[in-house]
Amino acid sequence: MSIRDAVLANLKKITDPISGQDIVSAGIVRALNVEGDTVRFVLEIDPKQADKMEPVRATAEKAAQMVDGVANVSAMLTAHSDKAPPDLNPKPKPSQTGPQAVPGVDRIIAVASGKGGVGKSTVSANLACALAAEGRRVGLLDADVYGPSQPRMLGVSGRPASPDGKTILPLRNHGVTMMSMGLMTNEGQAVVWRGPMLMGALQQMMSQVQWGALDVLIVDLPPGTGDVQLTLSQKFMVDGAIVVSTPQDVALIDARKGIDMFNQLKTPIIGMIENMSTHICSNCGHEEHVFGHGGVASEAETLGVPLLGEIPLHLDIRVAADGGAPIVVSKPESPQAEAFRKIAKDMIANGNA
Repeated sequence: MSIRDAVLANLKKITDPISGQDIVSAGIVRALNVEGDTVRFVLEIDPKQADKMEPVRATAEKAAQMVDGVANVSAMLTAHSDKAPPDLNPKPKPSQTGPQAVPGVDRIIAVASGKGGVGKSTVSANLACALAAEGRRVGLLDADVYGPSQPRMLGVSGRPASPDGKTILPLRNHGVTMMSMGLMTNEGQAVVWRGPMLMGALQQMMSQVQWGALDVLIVDLPPGTGDVQLTLSQKFMVDGAIVVSTPQDVALIDARKGIDMFNQLKTPIIGMIENMSTHICSNCGHEEHVFGHGGVASEAETLGVPLLGEIPLHLDIRVAADGGAPIVVSKPESPQAEAFRKIAKDMIANGNA
């Protein structure tokens, strides 16, 4: 019998106090993952039953630990709801707890984009390395659960350790402390999760990772305006957001939606970054604007937010990211790296990092 089957067999011995079935048959056990001697799973419950289900979670964790070959177990509760999607600007209730700070982290900055493919993760990685080069203590959370790319961009591999089965030790490279769902799954393995599981994973990576003392934690968000963005802004004290866009109209349409979302969530907009702003031919030196130029600057002026910088479209930026050493690290004196470093220096000067 495999470890997974043995864990499931033990969990089937535990009764769900709500339905009377065992917790596996009741469909409560979700996202069961076995990596070596570590077992992780969530119990998806009605949020109103959280107090009643906490003893069940503790019992399930102990049951999994009884399986031969299992050294570490992480079991957590996550809530499901059949209600309509939450209002982007809900009215606070007396019983609600507000956004929480992450211990040891001075500032949390979200890097977002309205649509995919605009280079948000490349900007996040280079910005994190640029801030580290300026002497800041920097963390980078890859919150793009479905498409994590930061392990490749920062040249990090291997499974994060968990000495007690609850606290996760992040990895570090180029002066940046980093955590990503990509480190918890096999390469090429799809994460097939519904919204509550995404929210649970984000909260776990924010709260259970031992970030240490950081001046700034950069959160590389997935594209769009979905569950991860809502959870981050509603559960944690986000000090500001940076919106990345390319100059063309189709990207700016979605960038506006991202800015509107943060405005509704009362998250300050630090500014916008125009990525793939211009391209200079390496052979003849001709400059061309493949995706147009100045669209983000014009949009930032219209929306009344700062334009933080314009990043060129350059082969070296892509090659550096694919090679695990962002351009800020691999070619720190290049004009491309200087574009990122100027943004970092301005953020520090303005008290944003």
